[in-house]
Amino acid sequence: MLWTANQIIRKLSTSSNYYQNKLKLALIGQSLFGQEVYTNIRKQGHKVVGVFTVPDKDGKADPLDVPVTTSWFTEECDKEQNGLQDAQRKTCLFPNPLGSCYAVAAQKDGTPVFKFPRWRVKGKPIPEVVEAYKAVGAELNVMPFCSQFIPMEVIDHPAYGSIIYHPSILPLHRGASAINWTLIQGDKKAGFSIFWADDGLDTGPILLQRECPVEPNDTVDSLYNRFLFPEGIKAMVESVQLIADGKAPRINQTEEGASYEGIQKKSNAKVNLAQPAEAIHNWIRGHDKVPGAWSVIDGQTVTLYGSSILGGSVPAGQPLDIEGASQPGIVTKNGLVLFGSDGKALLVRNLQFEDGKMIPASKYFSSGDTTSMELTDDEKKMAEEIRSIWNGILGNIAVIEETTDFFKSGAASMDVVRLVEEVKQKCGGVQLQNEDVYMATTFQDFIQMFVRRLRGEDQEEEMVIDYVAKYVNNMTVKMPWQCFINGKFEDAEDGKTADTINPADGSVICKVAYSSVGDVDRAVAAAKEAFEVGPWGRMNPRDRGSLLYKLADLMEENQEELATIESMDSGAVYTLALKTHVGMSIQTFRYFAGWCDKIQGKTIPINQYWMWLFNPCVCVCAIVIPWNYPLMMLAWKSAACLAAGNTLVLKPAQVTPLSALKFAELTVKAGIPKGVINIIPGSGGMVGQRMSDHPDIRKLGFTGSTPIGKQIMKSCALSNLKKVSLELGGKSPLIIFSDCDMDKAVRMGMSSVFFNKGENCIAAGRLFVEESIHDEYIRRVVEEIKKMNVGDPLDRATDHGPQNHKAHMDKLVEYCEVGLKEGATLVYGGKQVDRPGFFMEPTLFTDVEDHMFIAKEESFGPIMVVSKFKDGDIDGVLQRANDTEFGLASGVFTRDINKAMYVSERLDAGTVFVNTYNKTDVASPFGGFKQSGFGKDLGEDALNEYLKTKAVTVEY
Repeated sequence: MLWTANQIIRKLSTSSNYYQNKLKLALIGQSLFGQEVYTNIRKQGHKVVGVFTVPDKDGKADPLDVPVTTSWFTEECDKEQNGLQDAQRKTCLFPNPLGSCYAVAAQKDGTPVFKFPRWRVKGKPIPEVVEAYKAVGAELNVMPFCSQFIPMEVIDHPAYGSIIYHPSILPLHRGASAINWTLIQGDKKAGFSIFWADDGLDTGPILLQRECPVEPNDTVDSLYNRFLFPEGIKAMVESVQLIADGKAPRINQTEEGASYEGIQKKSNAKVNLAQPAEAIHNWIRGHDKVPGAWSVIDGQTVTLYGSSILGGSVPAGQPLDIEGASQPGIVTKNGLVLFGSDGKALLVRNLQFEDGKMIPASKYFSSGDTTSMELTDDEKKMAEEIRSIWNGILGNIAVIEETTDFFKSGAASMDVVRLVEEVKQKCGGVQLQNEDVYMATTFQDFIQMFVRRLRGEDQEEEMVIDYVAKYVNNMTVKMPWQCFINGKFEDAEDGKTADTINPADGSVICKVAYSSVGDVDRAVAAAKEAFEVGPWGRMNPRDRGSLLYKLADLMEENQEELATIESMDSGAVYTLALKTHVGMSIQTFRYFAGWCDKIQGKTIPINQYWMWLFNPCVCVCAIVIPWNYPLMMLAWKSAACLAAGNTLVLKPAQVTPLSALKFAELTVKAGIPKGVINIIPGSGGMVGQRMSDHPDIRKLGFTGSTPIGKQIMKSCALSNLKKVSLELGGKSPLIIFSDCDMDKAVRMGMSSVFFNKGENCIAAGRLFVEESIHDEYIRRVVEEIKKMNVGDPLDRATDHGPQNHKAHMDKLVEYCEVGLKEGATLVYGGKQVDRPGFFMEPTLFTDVEDHMFIAKEESFGPIMVVSKFKDGDIDGVLQRANDTEFGLASGVFTRDINKAMYVSERLDAGTVFVNTYNKTDVASPFGGFKQSGFGKDLGEDALNEYLKTKAVTVEY
């Protein structure tokens, strides 16, 4: 009843808010920011009487996704240089005239939309434009982002005037490049202002301001995505309501500390290298991505991207002279190191040349190697021999030219084998792989690849990994800690890290990259490219299966190291980690490797038609996994995803990222092409949310809590209606009848609760024990609990390790306290073990009544919750067992097969165990009902989560 009452209160308060004072608004501007402001203002009950935006570009309204400055805006400002007072009304959040995306939303809502190319000519308002505006009868102008000059006649017309968003803490950084200058000048705080428009240049009275700290490696993009965009939308809506309620302040701006900086253009973005490293870094990041800070290297203009302050020693590399620098830069494996006048260093990750080509800065001296190779006479003869081979295979092509594409000319997978074997036979025994053909599909690229292989210059570049090494469990474990994007380990975009903690003693294992929205975007771009143009999407499914088999073999070869990492990071007992966490992961990859070439369609004959059904893959998938079985959950989802032919971006749990990153290392050794698998450690609120929102991700698989699952489902629907599968919370009932095998029921009942220290999604959240055996069952369970050895998870004698992290440990203690307060009987445990680390006593509650919190809510820990039921009351206990919003798993113990079948048919759960528990297999589908989610992991059913069904109908 409490939940229902809260719902009613919530509804009433929402309704009350909705019918507060409301205004008629005109929205003037464009962009995704403007669209969100429009949508949220309407949700608050205000009426938008008109949207005034720019004309469509090329016949459509282009959404604005990235904050940029354009030459169009610069030209317009030059044209209007005689009217600075009007520049105030050309409000410039991130100037780009291309976006009128909220016009699309407005048109769908039936809101009048006006698309004026301009509001004035030669400094004078256009009468018909102004009249059209006045006709809508707005009481307030809201200008979230406007790239046009708006006359004062429009600004002052509404009863409440006009409000504008500006991305700085006014009066600081007035003007169009406010965010750039926030970073260029090294401000420690950034923010935005919402102010009342007047006839000055960003000088109007302040209505509302918000601020945030500037992180050391923030860029315009990261500030925008992290704070200015989401908080700016909220603040615009809040400002409108303050005005409607008559509570909006007008705080006059002071001129003390005021500044105005001009628009940054490419021409004035050259880096001054004769200054301290921090100032150079600020200049580069303040121009990243547009207009781009640049310097002169080897006589050509080179634009610098991805700057970060370099901590620690400078890595070894090759010197590079840079015009104006106090000393040469150094091209290292991580990028280009630049030195400031103070001797301190910064790192630049990417370089762009005058022709638009962008390369990793680490590749500066090798970037042109693959395009400038000169062939010897003998190599030219071999090239002509290969041309003859191509001619023989591509019989429909009269002449094999340098640009002839092997596959576009009609070659199939069998032709790939023939090409590889003929080249081996006729060209000096050079060993090629099928994948080499997919990577070099044009004749000229194939010859370049062949010659490099012939010369021994095409050896796979050794993967650079900055390991954290620890001697533990009688071995040295080497753990990657950086993001894994496009086949490489690299720091998070903003350089942030987070500690990962050993739950056995609370110590820090190491620091792990803490990814940003930008890292997710880069990973998705890599996955998309790998799918669309890389070898993975064109690969024969059987070859894809061979790579997954090889990956499983490598996991088996490294299983002790994987299990040790899993035990340290998650607290799993080592023997369990070796057998289940790692062992089942290996089995899963082998199982789905066998499915790769067995994904088949079917045909349906219909009169004069032939219908062909087949199952293409989804494309780019996102996978978000929990902390209880880090590696196994990775395997359950990613193996099916990869077998179906997709590429993926995976976020491990923030508290258990290490086994996923070690897995990433093994994928490279297995030969999985770059970009196919990307691992992005970080927070769910940032990384997971961006995955849910990303428009290029078409499927998301999630295992975790029900509340987060609901949020993900909502975000996936609102973004691009992603396909979603959710494996969520559980409160699995286990019914133990008096005719059970008591020894087995005790043993398996213990396992159903305490397996993996209770951090088990299908754990028996509530045991129902028949009254006549209840007391005997409890007595025997207590005897077994007392025998459990709680301790170091790496000790082979340990039965019960630490809980995963402190916050979870605290939650379990609180859970037990609630159970006691509600009147349940605490038979054993209920407290944290008095030792370092996050150890919880195995706990047993009895006399648990149906209404109690612990009877309804999942503990996700080593807490056995027992209720008794009357002898023979099968239907009654079934009703109680099913009286839950969850439906992941369930169980029954009885020697009566008829009773077992009757109960199993009526238990409302995705999995039912009869006279056993926790027995899952890679070939059996796994998933829940009701608020335990939908979709399946494992088995053939799991493949369908990562496939689509397409129907092709042919008339004959």
